[in-house]
Amino acid sequence: MYYTAVESFHSGPTDEVRGCMVRECEFGDADLGTYPRSFVEAVRAEGTGRITSGVHVGRYLNWSFDVGYWLDSIASDSYGNALVPLVTAACDTSVARRGQKFRLIAPLLQDNGDPLDARFASQLLAGEWLVNDEFTPGLGGPAHVDVYIGEEDQVDFTETSPKYVDLRNVTLQFTS
Repeated sequence: MYYTAVESFHSGPTDEVRGCMVRECEFGDADLGTYPRSFVEAVRAEGTGRITSGVHVGRYLNWSFDVGYWLDSIASDSYGNALVPLVTAACDTSVARRGQKFRLIAPLLQDNGDPLDARFASQLLAGEWLVNDEFTPGLGGPAHVDVYIGEEDQVDFTETSPKYVDLRNVTLQFTS
């Protein structure tokens, strides 16, 4: 699963970020702002984060291994389209290709074997996912699938939210 980081849920030491002021640029050197290090790390891990302070408030800091950082008006997928919570997915090409749709099939179990939070599991199972994004090659191992769950909604999201989980051996049902 992946999400959009939100700056206001992060604090601590800061890092200056340099990159592009617009999407159509690679490895720019413009000053994109200074943000909490944990936010910058989350953006680098997840691909996007909503800025909540400073001159770029309301914009998104995006990152990709092949172009670096850039600012955008949306949390964007690899093709410049808006990420859609509980719809957008990224898959290893051995699993599915861009444009394919699928549903997740119950049961959904965390990588430690525990069941998911029932309310969140029902949201994931109700969705029809569209492969419309890419992730950094090699991350997650073979047959990896990432589903986009939206913005983080609390401090320590990756440690305490029932929405941030790793699933194993999930069955997909392709619908197109």
